[in-house]
Amino acid sequence: MNRTHPPALPWYEDIGPGSGGLEPRAWYAGSDAGRMSLNGEWLFRLSPGADGLDESFARPGFDASGWATVAVPGHWVLQRAGGAPAYTNVVYPFPVDPPRVPDENPTGDHLRSFDLPAGWPGDGEVVLRFDGVESCARVWLNGRELGDFKGSRLPHEFAVGGLLRPEGNVLAVRVHQWSSGSYLEDQDQWWLPGIFRDVTLLERPRGAPRDFFVHAGYDHRDGSGTLRVECEGTDGRVLVPELGIDVATGEAVTLAVEPWTAETPRLYDGELVTSGERIGLRVGFRSVVVEDGLVRVNGRRVLFRGVNRHEFHPETGRTVDAATMRRDLVLMKRHNINAVRTSHYPPHPAFLDLCDELGLWVIDECDLETHGFAGLEWRGNPVDDGRWTPALLDRAARMVERDKNHASVIIWSLGNECGTGRGLSAMAGWIRARDPERLVHYEGDLSCRDVDLYSRMYPTHAEVELIGRRAEEPLPDPEADARRRAMPFLMCEYAHAMGNGPGGLSEYQRLFERYERCQGGFVWEWIDHGIAHPEHGFAYGGDFGEELHDGNFVCDGLLFPDRTPSPGLIEYKKVIEPVRVELLGGADSVRITNGYDFAGTAHLDFEWSHEVDGVPAGSGTLDVPELEPGASAEVRLVMDGAGVWTVRAVLARDTAWGERGHVVAWGQAETGAAVSPAAAVGARPERGEALITLGPGVFDAATGAPVRLGAVPMEGLRLDVWRAPTDNDNGAAWQPDERYGERWRESGLHRMRHRVDAVEAGEDALVVRTRVAPAGDGLGLRAAYRWTADGERLGLTVSVVPEGECRVPLPRLGIRFGLPASYDAVRWFGGGPGEAYPDTRAASVLGRWRMSVDEMQTPYVRPQENGARADVRWAELTDGSGTGVRAEGGAPFWFSARRWTSEQLDAAGHVPELRAGGTVWVNLDHAVQGIGSQSCGPGVLPEYRLDARAAEFSFVFSPLA
Repeated sequence: MNRTHPPALPWYEDIGPGSGGLEPRAWYAGSDAGRMSLNGEWLFRLSPGADGLDESFARPGFDASGWATVAVPGHWVLQRAGGAPAYTNVVYPFPVDPPRVPDENPTGDHLRSFDLPAGWPGDGEVVLRFDGVESCARVWLNGRELGDFKGSRLPHEFAVGGLLRPEGNVLAVRVHQWSSGSYLEDQDQWWLPGIFRDVTLLERPRGAPRDFFVHAGYDHRDGSGTLRVECEGTDGRVLVPELGIDVATGEAVTLAVEPWTAETPRLYDGELVTSGERIGLRVGFRSVVVEDGLVRVNGRRVLFRGVNRHEFHPETGRTVDAATMRRDLVLMKRHNINAVRTSHYPPHPAFLDLCDELGLWVIDECDLETHGFAGLEWRGNPVDDGRWTPALLDRAARMVERDKNHASVIIWSLGNECGTGRGLSAMAGWIRARDPERLVHYEGDLSCRDVDLYSRMYPTHAEVELIGRRAEEPLPDPEADARRRAMPFLMCEYAHAMGNGPGGLSEYQRLFERYERCQGGFVWEWIDHGIAHPEHGFAYGGDFGEELHDGNFVCDGLLFPDRTPSPGLIEYKKVIEPVRVELLGGADSVRITNGYDFAGTAHLDFEWSHEVDGVPAGSGTLDVPELEPGASAEVRLVMDGAGVWTVRAVLARDTAWGERGHVVAWGQAETGAAVSPAAAVGARPERGEALITLGPGVFDAATGAPVRLGAVPMEGLRLDVWRAPTDNDNGAAWQPDERYGERWRESGLHRMRHRVDAVEAGEDALVVRTRVAPAGDGLGLRAAYRWTADGERLGLTVSVVPEGECRVPLPRLGIRFGLPASYDAVRWFGGGPGEAYPDTRAASVLGRWRMSVDEMQTPYVRPQENGARADVRWAELTDGSGTGVRAEGGAPFWFSARRWTSEQLDAAGHVPELRAGGTVWVNLDHAVQGIGSQSCGPGVLPEYRLDARAAEFSFVFSPLA
């Protein structure tokens, strides 16, 4: 009988991690050994598939003169070298048949010629290092194959000393977009093939260490640090001059030190000296344990005020230069962020050097995610298939060995969204054996069998409170339940920062500060992944013709793609500020509370200011005693007179991330009764043939709509309940009741029709009675507009009564009207300078603000409701001559102005599609619906929902000359 045997799989479909490479080791930049970067312009050829390609391009003398070029590091799909980016969140963009990949497997061949510097290398070995290649690589040097590897965001090294020559070296690298490794790299991000991190030649002299491990523990009980450096392959000495340390490798020394923390990132410069190499060390002494059910660093509970961070640049993708890394971390520090989860893979190693230097806690996450198997009920999941375990262990080892000498790294994460399985247990066991001085994290296994802390994504506020009380829903297994209930809790992802939002941050933070077990969390995520695009401005999923994609779900960051802070980041900074400033009006004092975990307040100055109607009326400094962590003090501040009082905590001196005077925290209070505008009454409506005149107002006699206020034309004033749904309004499919955008459309709120029932010109008022309702529904709103006037001002009182059943909260409730486009200079007294909504208003500062209509817009990558200002008392819109309109509220109101209607905003898919017309559309809202975080997390909390009910609100309008 003839039997057919399946052909052996090609190397890129083999489930092993690779061949020919060296064992992983620590990464470091400071050394006296030779180093040569091979970054730069490489020759490049793209083929549509992997089958049928020979290896002739790697042979000596190959003629590549007709090839294109690409920059390395970089992604060829972002360099017009062929192919295109593709975005998916969960699903694999190829058939799921592990470990097989499609024949349509774009393959990039790369060539780099180079000469060695004179006299280099010397006596010893040379190592060729790749810091990141997606998704796999096969490597040749001078015609000799070195090996192959997978693990895109991990380092791989080859010994090449015997193959190098002084001149004319040729390095050849074949990169396939898809490989068996792609099944382990289904992270929520763009698929971007290429050699996207550094390629380097490293001299390894005789007598140089193969690897080293710096152990620098701290004992908070007596303030001592213990340093021991393991050195593999040779012996040496460890020098730390500032501490007087000069000891042999392997020998421990204990002495008094200043510990490293994210708030006080104390590093000691040292050296590892061997006969062949001197390596710079930056030693931070700290300890991390779980004790009494809490994560403690240096003996103290820590509160993570964190973000998830993908590596991203809008032009270069995951190729991020050192200046951009530093810029990111400086922005984090300036916005009170103290922790980073490196979602969902180890970052460029230089990033962790910066975390050590500037001070951030780091959860270092392995390059592992198999989320696409969730839709298959996890059938075939590699993490529960023993054949894949060597690849998983290889990835764990490459992360730990590379990053083990960073003080900032306090937690290892096994990966993300991989379900459960024996491979994860094997990884956890290996990591604990190799590095018992750090904690192990993984969110995807609710039994927490392999980890040191209980981690969750996007739990509701109510569930977080139960967890804080250790009263969460029990697990079926009593032993597992008891183990988990004793663990500390953090949210490795929460507050999905997609589009306008996230809402509910303040409520989460109050829970973190109330319950010790709740040790904070990591907002998803740091930056929108919009790719620079000539037509769309910034592109998202689907803009490159992807067969499968997840739209703008890739744009869910606290920074816009160009690294401009979003209103969400400004809000987060305020919510997590490490010093609480409370103005106690009744006691004429300020309560200052130090919320740092380790630092006192000596690095801060405290300043006060007083404003009346937004105009400065006084300022000074406060003498606040230095406060230890957790301590409070009340300081006298005589709040004499009505107005707004503000106290700010600012940096007292320049730091590595902020200049003197940078605001760290602030508090504000308003004293005295709010002054409402005087009633505009006394004038009598005068009816003409087509127009009605009332004070400075002129109205259409048939519709009762105002057409002019003084010399300023007005149009379209009517009740408005619609907004362009935010990403959080549209929500996630698994919570249909919270998908307000969809439910609003089902109710017809985006297509309301307006009917005028009566225009009544009485003795002292013009009353216009209307009904507002959508076609095909019994829902309606009866609205009466009562216009009054004195000689110079026009008053409006709007009464609204719902009719029928309203099955969903309203988006907004207020009035909208249009002014000519020239009225684009805006001043207001109220919350600012940026936008705010009911559950995103913590950072709104009460004051007098000025900007243009264009500056009031928030450019979310996918256009949506934006730009509202909170607590507005009055607002003015004027043209270049100062002519315009002033609106004062009978009570504080919500204010926005834009050059397009909400309907036009709703219809746009990208910012460039918004075209300014001849009108500025103004919304003066009595109330607006909150934002929530339901694009991936909880919806709008009940207290921020705008239920349809009877309401009355008023404004006074004045023409400005």
